[in-house]
Amino acid sequence: MKLCVTAVSDNLDAQIDQRFGRCPFFLIVDSETLILEAISNESSSAAHGAGIQAAQTVVNSGVNAVITGNVGPNAFRVLSATGIKVVTGASGSVRDAIEEYKNGKLQEISSPTVGGHFGIGRRQDKWR
Repeated sequence: MKLCVTAVSDNLDAQIDQRFGRCPFFLIVDSETLILEAISNESSSAAHGAGIQAAQTVVNSGVNAVITGNVGPNAFRVLSATGIKVVTGASGSVRDAIEEYKNGKLQEISSPTVGGHFGIGRRQDKWR
């Protein structure tokens, strides 16, 4: 399965970024082989619409599911409309989150976990 995991850097040992739309990297990972492609999130510094732009980047990568800490309403709508599963509540390393997902410890959500503009001006370490 092709997964997208939000991360603070570009490798499997990176920590999960809790913000979907403003994470620095999307790691596109094959859940079986752990082969990855790191995509810099160009929309992370957008003044407006970061969630929608980030979601479109993820949609274009052809993933089946997104693993992140939180996701806002606009990004959630875009991802859901294209059939991408959204899994939240992940923490720790990307590698650990993938294993938790494969073992059924992380579940798909059916609505956003935060309101709009949640990640603006927040550093990840402030709200872990």
